[in-house]
Amino acid sequence: MTQTVTLFDNAAWARNQAKLSVLIPFKGDDPTPLLAALARETCAAEIVILDDGSDNADLAAKVEAAIAALPLPARFVRLARNEGRSKGRNRLVSHARADRFLFLDSDMLPDDPHFLGHWLNLVAEADPPVAFGGFSLKQVPARRDQALHRAMASHSDCLGAEVRALNPEKHVFTSNLLVRRDVFQAEAFDESFAGWGWEDVEWGMRVARRWPILHLDNTATHLGLDTAGAMAAKYEQSAANFARVIAAHPAVVATYPSYRAAKVLKRAPLRGLWRPMLKRYALTEGAPLSSRAFAMRLYRAALYAEAV
Repeated sequence: MTQTVTLFDNAAWARNQAKLSVLIPFKGDDPTPLLAALARETCAAEIVILDDGSDNADLAAKVEAAIAALPLPARFVRLARNEGRSKGRNRLVSHARADRFLFLDSDMLPDDPHFLGHWLNLVAEADPPVAFGGFSLKQVPARRDQALHRAMASHSDCLGAEVRALNPEKHVFTSNLLVRRDVFQAEAFDESFAGWGWEDVEWGMRVARRWPILHLDNTATHLGLDTAGAMAAKYEQSAANFARVIAAHPAVVATYPSYRAAKVLKRAPLRGLWRPMLKRYALTEGAPLSSRAFAMRLYRAALYAEAV
């Protein structure tokens, strides 16, 4: 079946003077709060946003109206069918006109009112091949059903630039990622990845062989925290992708705690019996949060034990 692609350009799109293309994919999520935040900055940036098969006419109409009202040049690309995380981002690049790309997830919200300006200043001063700005939970309201994700993300994901720079390729996520065009032309996202997880980290591993990866603190809040059940489902999806990363980058992955834990658990007997128990405990909202987080990490490692 042929993919149906619909394009909508706002009036400002005719201007082609952008020094930064902001690339935003979404599927089902409402990206208009992010668009509204970016619209507050006056700078040499353009926006390309991709609806990766949401199949939601009301949401598409809302996004189109937001794009039409943007003062920044903007293009809305709407797909009839979902292409997936890697292919969708590669498609976004095909519409970008600047020589620097900023990948932003649709459930992000800049923490600084001069967020894009900081990125443009970095391009003007240093022009790094790749840079990751980090993310935070500063603007996320606390919810009981998201408490586990908040605790785990605070511990392992919301890290300062100095910590991330110790393993630069490991902390590369498309939630807030600057990439120079020549780098992306040499190393695009691997479209053989399916489902959730690891396609951006694997890309970082390939890129790190050839270019330095800069880490800095120009954060955006990750608004899209998951329930514990949604987290577990994503980990279940990601095991096959983890296996792909091991096959492509065995020496790098061997240094990761998740790999070492999976290797240990692979030797443990009766995984089919105790692994579901870990999941049930991690999903128990009344249990202590620290022990739930430990159980969820063990559950993920037990899933990954099938891949090591």
